[in-house]
Amino acid sequence: MTARHFITAAIISSQLAACNVSQEKEQQSLMEVSKQELATALAERDSLLALVKEISEGMEQIKELEKIMTIAASNPQETAGQRRKIIADIASIRKKIQERRQQLTDLEARLQNSTINNKELSETINALRIQIDSQFEEIELLRRQLSTANEHIGSLNYTVDSLNTTVTTVTGERDAAQETSILLENELNICHYIAGSKDDLKSHGIIESGFLRKTKLLKGNFDKSVFVTADKRDLDRLPLNSRKPRLLTNHPEGSYELLEENGKKTLHILDPDLFWSLTNYLVIQTD
Repeated sequence: MTARHFITAAIISSQLAACNVSQEKEQQSLMEVSKQELATALAERDSLLALVKEISEGMEQIKELEKIMTIAASNPQETAGQRRKIIADIASIRKKIQERRQQLTDLEARLQNSTINNKELSETINALRIQIDSQFEEIELLRRQLSTANEHIGSLNYTVDSLNTTVTTVTGERDAAQETSILLENELNICHYIAGSKDDLKSHGIIESGFLRKTKLLKGNFDKSVFVTADKRDLDRLPLNSRKPRLLTNHPEGSYELLEENGKKTLHILDPDLFWSLTNYLVIQTD
């Protein structure tokens, strides 16, 4: 081989080597791009699968909340704390549904520019969107039901408060009426009595008498302060400290008797209602 042929062969070899290096770099670059696209596609697929799982869990949360609300609605012992927890759970689930809706929108936008975008993925995204919309409608329905229930409970509480106020008022009126009745009964059972000599009774204006004049009893302005005030229901025996007492006031026969005790008379009231039926005053002359 001549020197000229050797140089020509070297140049060709050099060019071929350069071509091979260029092809290898291009293949390597294509492989890097494919790896990146594959990694992106796998990440998007994982995001989609994670979202599918979250949506499925969200449906279970809503079903569990529906059970809790059903039990609470039939339980008259439901407390305000339980209602607050249900309200908080509804708000939390509602927020998560909105977050998943945004995640699905972002994922759909990324898949639009992805090399793996296909009809199957589009159908999956549409199905997930329908599920999210359905969940949102269900949680909104539960929220409205709870709001209506709270309004009903508020109305019942107002009614109960009104009834309690009415009961308190009626109870107060009843107690006042009972107190008035007791006072009236006590007043109706008040009686007054005095036992004294003729001169004592005359000096206080309780009796008026004179020569050939009929004795008048409790006429005019007699002194009421000398009378002893008592309760008819409790006064059944009255020691008179007299051997021959006389009842000057009018009291039906058979309603009382005069008993002798240690040589002195004692008034024994047998029938209080009958005894005091004609007058609330008892005047006894002891001489």
